[in-house]
Amino acid sequence: MNTLHMPATERTPELLFDFAANTFSLKGESYPENIAEFYSSPVGQLKEHLTAQKGQKITFQFELPYFNSSSAKIILGLFSMLEQAAVDGNKVLITWTCEEGDDMQEMGEEFAEDLDAAKFELKFLG
Repeated sequence: MNTLHMPATERTPELLFDFAANTFSLKGESYPENIAEFYSSPVGQLKEHLTAQKGQKITFQFELPYFNSSSAKIILGLFSMLEQAAVDGNKVLITWTCEEGDDMQEMGEEFAEDLDAAKFELKFLG
């Protein structure tokens, strides 16, 4: 399992999971018609991968200009998995990229409130 890449569509973000490099990203709008169909396999693979990591550097970049409530639940789950990976002794950096002052800034900050071990970084576009 080296790289999982799913190109962006009108309703789904680009998903790029580079397991070998421990770099992961979601970029684009997320409101798939079938949330489970889009996210189940990649999230399952990520969970399995993160569980096996010890003492590694792991980065996850989110750049989501819009997502629906079903996607928010998935994102919250990803934050939880990344936090657990950090608790397990990995160095985890989550980057949340958005427009300054945008609703997505507030959402990212809310997701980050539950993080203790993982590092959260807010980046602004432009």
